Amino acid sequence: MSDVVGVVDQISLYPVKSLAGRTVPAVEVEAAGLHGDREWSVVEAGSGERVTVKTTPQLAGIVPTGDTEADTTTVTELIGRPVRLARSADGPQVDAAAVHLVSREAIDRAAAGDVPEGCSADDPRANLLLHLSGGDERDWVGRRLQVGGAELEVVRTPKHCLGVYAEVRVPGRVTAGDAVRLLG
Repeated sequence: MSDVVGVVDQISLYPVKSLAGRTVPAVEVEAAGLHGDREWSVVEAGSGERVTVKTTPQLAGIVPTGDTEADTTTVTELIGRPVRLARSADGPQVDAAAVHLVSREAIDRAAAGDVPEGCSADDPRANLLLHLSGGDERDWVGRRLQVGGAELEVVRTPKHCLGVYAEVRVPGRVTAGDAVRLLG
């Protein structure tokens, strides 16, 4: 038994962690997350320490081109210190869970002032932006969702962000416009 609770409005990938994302029409959701998401990170050229948007906010405005040499030059020039892009051997470099889902309704609530401390309604950095037919995605914690061909389990709400985090239980393809079904 499943209930349609909304649709996938937009899919975003963040190829380089902490840099801006790009919208795609469809994506393969793999066990570790969206294919192509957060495969690279910015690291200090000498020490190899990761450089993040938390310590270097200007990273969020850089749109990666996919050319690692050009992207490295752009980041180095913008932040004023030598960096390099490092590819993760372990899959996507996620901090909390494989997939971040946020509803347009959560963004509207945040814009009206209902937002967690330290969070912004401007850029929730979600992988899947949903349009809900009612309800609140925060009520899905502990539940499973069918999103396109993938099945996700919502594991928690973010501490400083909108939406919910989910782990992939069944990989599959997700396309903008796909139904979001609450299972069970």
